[in-house]
Amino acid sequence: MNLTLNTEGPVDVVTVEEDRIDAAVAVDFKDAFRSLTTDRKGAVVLDLNRVAFLDSSGLGSVVAVQKLLGEGRPLELAGLQPAVAKVMQLTRMHTVFSIHPTLSAALAAHGSAPAA
Repeated sequence: MNLTLNTEGPVDVVTVEEDRIDAAVAVDFKDAFRSLTTDRKGAVVLDLNRVAFLDSSGLGSVVAVQKLLGEGRPLELAGLQPAVAKVMQLTRMHTVFSIHPTLSAALAAHGSAPAA
């Protein structure tokens, strides 16, 4: 699972560089996320702009990484494609996560702007 980490002001941005988070990659997603975010502090925005498909295993892995971050370290989501947004609505996860329409909007909510 290909994830990248960039720091934008007070926020760590983890970008999923794949088009799916499903049963085939859920464990790899959690492991890659953990390796990027261990020993860091502050909020994390998960940029899902490239993710076109998220199944129940993928959703479970997103919830798992939120728990992995621990108390006081929120996980926010940004750039949900329509199919992923629908999964969030149907499962009511939109009530659990702060969801931003774009990465820029997520960063603006933290008083940051994306790097040029």
